[in-house]
Order: sequence, then structure tokens, then C-alpha cells
Amino acid sequence: MTNNCTTMPSASFAIAPGKSVKSWQQLGLNLASRIYGGRDVVMAIDLTESVGLNAEGRLRLTQIIEDSLQSGDTVYVVPFASQINPLQPDINPLTQQRGIKFKGKPADIEQILNILPFESQINLSNTDIQNAELFTYRGLAQLNQCRLADNTALKPQSIVWLTDAPLLTQPGIDSATWIETPANSSFRRAESSASQERQSWLDALPIKERSQTITTDNNRTYQLSVVDIAPTVQEFCTPAPGGKETCLVTPYVVKLLLFPTLIGIILLGIGGFWLKYLISLNKRWKLKITFESDGDKEEQVCYLKHKQKIAIGDDSLNAIFCPGDEVRGYLQRKGNRLYLTPSKSLPVFYREQEVKKDIAIERNSFRLNCPFKDQNFDLAIKLTK
Repeated sequence: MTNNCTTMPSASFAIAPGKSVKSWQQLGLNLASRIYGGRDVVMAIDLTESVGLNAEGRLRLTQIIEDSLQSGDTVYVVPFASQINPLQPDINPLTQQRGIKFKGKPADIEQILNILPFESQINLSNTDIQNAELFTYRGLAQLNQCRLADNTALKPQSIVWLTDAPLLTQPGIDSATWIETPANSSFRRAESSASQERQSWLDALPIKERSQTITTDNNRTYQLSVVDIAPTVQEFCTPAPGGKETCLVTPYVVKLLLFPTLIGIILLGIGGFWLKYLISLNKRWKLKITFESDGDKEEQVCYLKHKQKIAIGDDSLNAIFCPGDEVRGYLQRKGNRLYLTPSKSLPVFYREQEVKKDIAIERNSFRLNCPFKDQNFDLAIKLTK
């Protein structure tokens, strides 16, 4: 039984433990997995009679499926005893075509529950737990390594172990540690290639374990353990012609994060521009008015907020003085633009032209003329934004 991603021919090689990725590479892998989403979740279930899933075990397993799975997750079911998948020994349960895509629908939950082996098998015994660990950790590493080869996003991975066998034990598991290991299992010998490979994967993968003890109906106990693995791959750097070196992870991280980074830069630029615009809207404008036709009149200062207007010719406090009994028009702020709106009662001139409809004032320094009784009344206005 191989662990190759048979649905991905370009990545059909068998993976081996490589070098640990650097901290900045791991940061990039974590970021990419968060952006693209999804997890690999393995239900690794010991089928021997000594486990015998009781009502509590079924309840906790169902709770995990119903409450903790997220849309985008892929679920794999790995039954084991003295061998992997004893019910269907010719089928590898840890390949992409065997994964169940979870989209958050009730039908997805029902599909997973239907294939879970909730009943133990009385004809099965002698759990080879280290064999199950090697198969599962190597298989999950293979899935992510295939994604690296195909430039698709890695996934964080989790294994839900239901077994009374001890996990993460030292190589060379003896009877004192776990009596059920088959007598002919190569994992009883610490120096065997299988034991050494298992230990290499335990050292290579960032594993975190949490456990819950469950008591069976006949007062025996087993563990429901969750092992989480951060999204990671095996780094292989190879000498290349010209005194160079070719590696796997760095170009992969660059390719995977290039587009999201560009989008992030664009969104950041848009957000910065929008923030700057909002700040400018909340800033008051200052208008300093000088009465050039009346040297005795003191300069006047008015203020404008967004959507506010100042009358020309009114005698109120925040209005621009000019002779006459009627309002000649308004200076109105709309966003970051200033408009002159005539009232058509008395004339107002801008750039030597009578204003008869709304116009935009494009300059920060400008003049208005409010003629009265055949005499000009000039105003010089300086706008400070």
C-alpha cells in the first residue's frame, strides 16, 4: 500500500523526511494556508475489541464531526489493527480520491458518519500502533508534498486517534510499553528501518497532541487524542550547475503568495487613499476674507465643514459681508470641492463674469465682486484646507 497522491501524476513520488524549513518559510506556509483555507482531518480508529466504541466514544466522535469541521476540510477515515485498513486491505484510505470534501452541509456530515466504523471487530487483535503512526504521518506529509509539487496551497492537518494504544512512544516498542504489538512486527526493533522512518517523521513534523480518556462499558479505558500538524513540507536543496543550489520551498512560497501579496498591496493602497479622504472630509476649511473696497473693515475669517455652506451678503455670524439687503449666493463645500451658488437676487461676479449657475472654484485664492449702486465691492478670499 503506497502513500502517493495517485490523483496527481506530477507528484507521484514517495516522500522522505527532509530538512526543516526556515522560520520565515514556515511563516509563508502558514500565511498561504490561511489565505487558501481547508484542512486535512484524519479519523484514525482502532478496530480491535479492546477499544469497543461505547456511547461516549460515539458521542465525542460525532461531536467532532458536527461541531469542529469547517467548510473546505477534507476528511479521511483510517481504520487499523495489526495492519492498516483491515476491512479493505487493498485500498489506501489516505489518498486524495478517498478524501471526503466537507462543505458544511448536513449531507456531508451524514456521509462521514456513515463510513465511520463505530463497531469494533471481535476477530481483530494486536494493534500495531507504531505502524499506524508511520502510515498516517507519512501519508499526510505526502499529501502536502504533492501540493507543493503542483503549486497548490498546503493544508494544516489533524489526526483524531481513537485507541487504547500509547502514541508517540520511543522506537522499539516492547511488551512492557504495549503488549499487543504483533510478535513479528518490525517496530519491536528500534534499529529496524520502519522504526527509524517513523521516528524521522515524528522529528520532522511539528506535532502537538491533546488527549481525553474514555471509559468503556466494561470499565476499560482508551484515549481520544487529537494531534495537530502545522502546514509544512520537507525541504530538499540540491547542488546545481554553476555553483548554485536549487531548493523547493522558497520558490513555492513566492509563487503562492505573489498574487495575494499584489492584491493586498492594492487593497492597502485603496484603504490608505480612502482613509486619507475620510480624514480630509472631517477637516475644517478656513476662509480668510479681505475687503479690498473698504479699507476700514477688518478681515473676516469663516470656517467650512463638509456639506456646509456660507452665505454671501447675510448678516449672520458665519457669513461673508457684502452690501445690500439680500443674500447674493453661497459658498458651499461638497467633499473636497468648493462651489459658488448664485441666488439670482443680486449679482455676484467671479473672474469678471456674472455667475448665473453653480460653478466650481478651482483655486485656493480667488476674488469675488458684489456690485452695489453702480460701485464695485471686491472681496479677496484665501482658502486654507
